[in-house]
Amino acid sequence: MDGALSKNDISHIVEADKAHIWHHLIQHKGFETNDPRIILEGKGMRVWDQHGREFLDAVSGGVWTVNVGYGRESIAKAVYDQLMKLCYFAQSAGSIPGSLFAEKLIEKMPGMSRVYYTNSGSEANEKAFKMIRQIAHKKYGGKKHKILYRDRDYHGGTLATMSAGGQDERVMQYGPLAPGFVRVPHCMQYRAQWDLSGEEYGQRAADAIEEVILAEGPDTVGGLCLEPVTAGGGVITPPPGYWERVQEICTKYDILLHIDEVVCGIGRTGTWFGYQHYGIKPDFVTMAKGVASGYAAIACCVTTEEVFEMFKDDASDKLNYFRDISTFGGCTAGPAAALENMRIIEDENLLENCTNMGERMMGNLHGLMEKHKVVGDVRGKGLFCGIELVSDRKTKEPVPEPTIAQTVAECGAQGVIIGASNRSVPGLNNCLCFSPALIATADDIDQITDAVDVALGKVYG
Repeated sequence: MDGALSKNDISHIVEADKAHIWHHLIQHKGFETNDPRIILEGKGMRVWDQHGREFLDAVSGGVWTVNVGYGRESIAKAVYDQLMKLCYFAQSAGSIPGSLFAEKLIEKMPGMSRVYYTNSGSEANEKAFKMIRQIAHKKYGGKKHKILYRDRDYHGGTLATMSAGGQDERVMQYGPLAPGFVRVPHCMQYRAQWDLSGEEYGQRAADAIEEVILAEGPDTVGGLCLEPVTAGGGVITPPPGYWERVQEICTKYDILLHIDEVVCGIGRTGTWFGYQHYGIKPDFVTMAKGVASGYAAIACCVTTEEVFEMFKDDASDKLNYFRDISTFGGCTAGPAAALENMRIIEDENLLENCTNMGERMMGNLHGLMEKHKVVGDVRGKGLFCGIELVSDRKTKEPVPEPTIAQTVAECGAQGVIIGASNRSVPGLNNCLCFSPALIATADDIDQITDAVDVALGKVYG
């Protein structure tokens, strides 16, 4: 780490933080006796805190974002050059990086056509919800307005996206929520709702969506919003047969399929987008996080041309178009960073590396399962992996939540930052999560899983 800051500088930064910053997802009572962590610098896969401690970051910035790693000078330069040329203009007009990145992005998404820029994953999902609602009014007299979402999925922190949130602890105390959002069952085979497995379970979990549609009335349901791989709800990979049946159901009942790629998009699972593993054809794809690897704020709601055409079919109606604005969707730094981010992924073959290193990580995690009885299940796709910890493999009773925090802390003590499901699903916040940058090496993967091995031994014996 560059030692440019003096002890007095660092002390001032810490005190300013404690006095004025309202951190995300943190109970600040603890800062009365302990200092917050301040991350001063990052390079490659590693970051340094205010004490000069080095950490291997196994969660890409804490929330699955820094896909190409820290310290990418070429992205910073692309952003600088663009800002000096044009920093911002409302998205009612176009820009050079906005046009070029949209073109590049659509090349990676056969069947998709239009890019609506915004500034966060929550807002991107809101745009899709609004489009679905407006289509309901334009085509169905407002009746086909309900949006289905899945148990354990997460789509954002706004009131509408929380209304479509399948993680109950994240929405507690924020009600009343918006009407018109309806939950469907999860597709987590490890905690199967039916005595089925494999493709039979996958198709049954999808059939459960159809049952909800029939109960609500197919003429009232306009959209279905799903993560390709459930993220914060426990890194849940879909069972075989699930997505094929979901596609059939959406086609059968004329329901728009919205895939939330905020976490999985831009290489996280080894393909450009998670849904591309499963051969499905969405109507909406939303993305954020890894689009520019955190070097600038950018999110996108991508649609088919068919969806786009619905908003220009009657120009004589002044309410017919999508009457929406996202102020910071007009920032040019985001698409400039995203273009360079995508070039790096292509030129450095990071999708292939993600697949290879993901296989190594899954192999290492299965090795931990053989060694530690507390590991009940191993799940993942590419460099997006998780393990579920249980007190008893037969009953699948989750380990106590405080021990999950202990495990994360023990890894931190070894210089490795890992993630964990928390404040999500009541009684089931028992998963450790791993999403290292797509640049991870075999040594990085081994260091991560070795730290988990030691931590599990210390916490659970």
